[in-house]
Amino acid sequence: MLFNYSYRGNSTVNNLNSSQTNMSFVPDSGRDPTYFTGEITKSIEFREAISALHDVVVSDMRLPKLDKSEYKAWAEQQDKIDFLKVSTDKKETKEKIELIEKELSFLNKTSTNRMAPFYKARGQYFNYLYEKEKEVWFVLDPVITVHPDEVFFECFSMDESSYGRLSVDYTGFKNIKEFSCGTTNIDYSTDLYQEFQKIRNYKTTLFNIDPSGFEVKTENQDDFKEVKIDLPDSWVRGFLQVSSAMTLPATKIDLHPIDVYNICFILKRKKETLGPRSMKYILKPNQPVKIIFEPWGIELDCPRSIYYGAIEQEIRIWGRRRLLILERLIQLTKKFTVYLLGQGMPSFYVADLGHMSFTLGLSGWSANDWSKSGNFDLMAPRANVDDLTKQSIFNALKKNWYDTPENLAKKLKLDKSIVLGALSGYTQAGRTIYDINKQVYRIRELSKDLLPMDKLRFSNEREESASMFLKNNDIKLSEIKENIDKSIELQGTVKDKDVKYYPLLIIDSDQKLSVAKCSCNWYNQNKLYKGPCEHMLAIRMFYNKQISDRR
Repeated sequence: MLFNYSYRGNSTVNNLNSSQTNMSFVPDSGRDPTYFTGEITKSIEFREAISALHDVVVSDMRLPKLDKSEYKAWAEQQDKIDFLKVSTDKKETKEKIELIEKELSFLNKTSTNRMAPFYKARGQYFNYLYEKEKEVWFVLDPVITVHPDEVFFECFSMDESSYGRLSVDYTGFKNIKEFSCGTTNIDYSTDLYQEFQKIRNYKTTLFNIDPSGFEVKTENQDDFKEVKIDLPDSWVRGFLQVSSAMTLPATKIDLHPIDVYNICFILKRKKETLGPRSMKYILKPNQPVKIIFEPWGIELDCPRSIYYGAIEQEIRIWGRRRLLILERLIQLTKKFTVYLLGQGMPSFYVADLGHMSFTLGLSGWSANDWSKSGNFDLMAPRANVDDLTKQSIFNALKKNWYDTPENLAKKLKLDKSIVLGALSGYTQAGRTIYDINKQVYRIRELSKDLLPMDKLRFSNEREESASMFLKNNDIKLSEIKENIDKSIELQGTVKDKDVKYYPLLIIDSDQKLSVAKCSCNWYNQNKLYKGPCEHMLAIRMFYNKQISDRR
């Protein structure tokens, strides 16, 4: 999806002298004017939080993809040779084949030796890019929003499994001169990150969002210009799924910073080789939180962190190594508030930095990114709201830029369910966001143009079909079985037009689809090589919805 940005001016972070640091960001001039000027009171907290945001941007927990082109070419050639070997018994032909094989082996060896300098030089070039110009490897720039009570940044990781949000209250600024509310994109290159590291408490740090353009220039460096950005649809879709997930019911606990330190310490000290690679929260009312690290069975007692919920429960999360992003905030944080959506579901960690807060949103596990397997919008509040009512709710929210559903319902004399349904629709369209920290809805226009929701809601046609089965109540779950190895076996029926299909799924202890079968033609032709069929997806969506409804 192509986003067109118009920038005029320079975005700079300059340490002019020993007593002052000036940060000046230039937003998209194609949008409504968005600007802010103020002096940061807690420089170290801001430095560490904005650096943690950078850690989210560059985070990539995916396994590196191997280049299999040479292997595939060799395998194809080998298949032809094997076919000739099997199809002939003539001694004469066998001798010719052996002779050709020797000649081919010699030619391949010669080719490899000749190409070796090229492969080495190419590898060195890519290593140079990664070390010196990391911004070439990613184009997912953070989003910045100015509101009447705070300024906040949002970003996504490279693997689209982690979401970061840094909000700075106006109490964290002094000498605020002027501001205009709105949302825009900013550049966040490695050069800017290095300049942020020079921020100190003894220096006055001036924060300025200036609508004069967008060009990055750092001291003693060449100019870097931002160009049009072609963001993948999955990036935008992931952003929308995060917003929807924030609105879902969650189990809330407060963790003392020393407990988060111990979590990071265990994760850095141990390295798993086998599953399950999970953290299990043991929550008992009015008792300290206990965390079990699998597969080692390490128990971490958190005597300073009490669970005040009413229900005893165990919640497991995966992709735990992403929590190391919080490590640099531990010494500056008063407390970490954790929101757990459920077993294998997303989780949110909010670091309380006084006048600032840092939110880390994690998908169910690293490989299960927000954009491909979320569908949290299917669980969000839904109501049939006419366009005129929806627009009136949006206009009422935009008057103050943020508000609670209760206040909006009272102001407009509407039922709360109607307000929630409209806000949910705007959230899914990228026009509002739910602030999980302050429990309010906020205006946040992800794009100056309306997003093509028909392209963004589903990652493929099978996912769209599965959601239709769920909507039309065409799914029946006949058996839910928990096995000894903690895997879950699901069996059911999905009615597709006049035909019934019978999918079977086994979800392992890491919440991965380990075994899946179906009676449909897609599975018979492709098995799982192209992913699960729409009937498997429908059964899993239905199961997840049942768990959510119970909570």
